[in-house]
Amino acid sequence: MKNIVLLLCSQLIFLFAAVSEVKAQTSITVVASAEVVEGLATKETSQLNFGRFSPQTQGGKIIMTPDGVRTSEGSVVLAGGTHNAASFFISGQYESTFSIGLPTGPETLTNLENDKTMLVSDWVSSPAQGMGVGKLVGGGMTVKIGASLIVGDMNANPAGMYVGSYAVTFAYN
Repeated sequence: MKNIVLLLCSQLIFLFAAVSEVKAQTSITVVASAEVVEGLATKETSQLNFGRFSPQTQGGKIIMTPDGVRTSEGSVVLAGGTHNAASFFISGQYESTFSIGLPTGPETLTNLENDKTMLVSDWVSSPAQGMGVGKLVGGGMTVKIGASLIVGDMNANPAGMYVGSYAVTFAYN
């Protein structure tokens, strides 16, 4: 029995000595990784076109929804012909989300013959602009954009073709 007690005591002393050896620091080697995804690509599939109209005596506004529905306010009379919302096909990394940034203020359309101008404002998109609003389901998505065209009377906006440009931003989140 005395030998058993001595053996247990020696094992406890050995165990205590092993446990009491605590290091002040430790280090470990781990793995880091990164994946580069393909860049976002944008293709304009349809230009924003307010179509044909006459401002008449007071002018007013033409509203183009992202779905391509065109309405007028004031004395503006809509005429036949082509009109449509802008449309863009966005492609990139499968299932990634992206944000849409529209112009923050009005943009100018200028008459090619006489430098008279109209303003485009109240930009809207489908899906709505903001962070993470678009998702590249299957690697792609269509975004549509509408706006309002502010039209003066016939003196301020005589007949002719009015053109201009605007910037839209699409970015991964």
